[in-house]
Amino acid sequence: MIVAVLSDCHDHLDQVRKALDAIRDASMALYCGDYCAPFTLKALAEGFRGQWHSVFGNNDGDPFLLATAAKEAGNVTFHQPFIDIEIDGRRVAAAHYPQVGEALALSGRYAAVFSGHVHIAHSRLVGSTLWASPGEVMGRLGKPSLGLYDTRQNQFELRDLR
Repeated sequence: MIVAVLSDCHDHLDQVRKALDAIRDASMALYCGDYCAPFTLKALAEGFRGQWHSVFGNNDGDPFLLATAAKEAGNVTFHQPFIDIEIDGRRVAAAHYPQVGEALALSGRYAAVFSGHVHIAHSRLVGSTLWASPGEVMGRLGKPSLGLYDTRQNQFELRDLR
């Protein structure tokens, strides 16, 4: 299964449209925080009708309105303090902060762990766990990017959104 991994849109709808085009063949999406406003969550949820699993980020200003938008969308589930789910037979986690992501990876409980916040894409093994960041969709601090996680191969591929 291909799972889209995104983070840090920060209300940049032009980049959201590019991201939606890049994930159209994915089956599911993980979001590592910082939609910012509910309209960004709504645009993502409407543009990709697969299931979204998400965490709040430090710039998600109104968690109540985001949760309301998620409920109205019908395909977005918020997890707190981090995502902990099984996908295609693999245990996967995701968090906003890289410190949490690294700790989850170090635990050895997961096949893959994803985190956001720092706006810098990376992918590496921590023991036998894949730990990756999709970078930022917004494209302010670095090149805009997202990731595609292949559950069969336990591999992560970065996609440039420029």
